[in-house]
Amino acid sequence: MLLAAEENLHMSVSVTTRPMRPGEVDGTDYLFARRPEFDRMVAEDAFLEWAEVFGNCYGTPRAEIDAGLRNGKDYLFDIDWQGTQQLHQRAGPDVVRVFLLPPSIAELAHRLSSRGTDSAEVIAGRMARAQSEISHWDGYDYVVINDDIDACFAKVRTILHAERLRRRRQTGLVDFVRELMR
Repeated sequence: MLLAAEENLHMSVSVTTRPMRPGEVDGTDYLFARRPEFDRMVAEDAFLEWAEVFGNCYGTPRAEIDAGLRNGKDYLFDIDWQGTQQLHQRAGPDVVRVFLLPPSIAELAHRLSSRGTDSAEVIAGRMARAQSEISHWDGYDYVVINDDIDACFAKVRTILHAERLRRRRQTGLVDFVRELMR
């Protein structure tokens, strides 16, 4: 919803070693890679962040994000807390960390199972990991409870707009103010 509503916001496409799911498109949903290729990219420091999750590796390719940022693009990341910490350590104040909490553990289980994309075993693994993920909520700049999709969307969009208005993110502002003072 955020990507559709906002100009100049792009989804970060991660590299993954997990198998492609039905309906996914290589290069759009993920960049699918074999483990040796992924390991080579790790060795070459080609990722802004990476982690092994549920037996598969995921990483954010540095070159694409760096090039986009130089061209004024903003990026949305869908990553776990480990990746968020790595990204924050490498990019610092340019990263705005937003944690979306489910309204309850039962609702999270329902949402995962109703997607129909994962086996019961995978869902059980995700649920076991959810407690660990949730325990890191206080390492984020913003926390939003996703109990109503429209309200959650409005809150996240407000965060995006406020962060874009921060003085340090407004390119050309110094020159603009100097011109006003002439």
